[in-house]
Amino acid sequence: MNHLDSDRPRVLVVDDHPSSRMTAVALLSVEGYEVLEADSGPAALESVNTCNPDLILLDVMMPGMDGFEVCRRLKQDEQTRLTPIVFVTALDDRRARLKGIEAGGDDFLTKPFDQLELSARVKSLIRQKRLNEDLDHAEKVLFSIARTVESRDPNTGDHCERLVDRGKAFGEFLGLTRTEIRDLMWGGYLHDIGKVGIPDAILLKPGKFTPEEWEIMQQHVLIGEKICQPLRTMRGVVPIIRHHHERWDGSGYPDGLVGEQIPRLAQIFQVIDIYDALTSERPYKRAFTPEEALEIIEQEMQKGWRNPELIAQFQEFIRTIAAQPVPSSREEVAASR
Repeated sequence: MNHLDSDRPRVLVVDDHPSSRMTAVALLSVEGYEVLEADSGPAALESVNTCNPDLILLDVMMPGMDGFEVCRRLKQDEQTRLTPIVFVTALDDRRARLKGIEAGGDDFLTKPFDQLELSARVKSLIRQKRLNEDLDHAEKVLFSIARTVESRDPNTGDHCERLVDRGKAFGEFLGLTRTEIRDLMWGGYLHDIGKVGIPDAILLKPGKFTPEEWEIMQQHVLIGEKICQPLRTMRGVVPIIRHHHERWDGSGYPDGLVGEQIPRLAQIFQVIDIYDALTSERPYKRAFTPEEALEIIEQEMQKGWRNPELIAQFQEFIRTIAAQPVPSSREEVAASR
């Protein structure tokens, strides 16, 4: 076969009938795959944890734990959710297929196997799985860089964690979609990732910037955009990174956007970011109370810097929802990646 990678792809065949496993094993071995076998649902779960297959051919009808339950468990596990699962069944049953889709299955094959169809589907799904893994690894690298950037400034504390939590809560308050809320949460970690390219002498300077230093500091949004833009999964986060320093009247940076030209999620994130900065203690300022922070944001709105409608919504949010403790969303960020 034409190898999909330098590593030999590994397929786990799960079926309680030895003859069915033997057929699949023979066909896949001829194609050059390393083939593993399991004769039950529990055995399949154990094999997945120890052998990390690239794809699973999973029989639907098995005694005890059926294929649907095996699939659900694997798709709910962060470590195995990217592993493609192909349901194998002799049943040409629409209800079974719908149940398989609900369980998280990636494809279906009907017994007896057609060798060409089996080969094509397995090859395609393994290739897609490895592409997804590459994206997953790239995302993890970005989040690691973001945490490193935050750790460079000891004065910000858990700034990013607070932005993630409040972004989720405010997004739900506004009725945003699940994807938009995820982008807000990811923006909490990644909005300042471009500061990795700003010299410490400027980034950690205690006093005011010179005009030249300020010009360099403003570049962090463009650097961050370049870092995250290649990943399609970051498509909704990139506008937050680039535009969270724009102002409603066009006096912000980097593009001087005016009003609704500023992406909606960037506007929402900006208010959350400002509020957290105001209510957090820094070496040069005390932590303002929520009411004091809202008053300062109100004054900025009156200067023309902020969206009046959004500020009114945020004020209502802070005085109602955000007054209650917000549970940590770190696990939810990991699960959404």
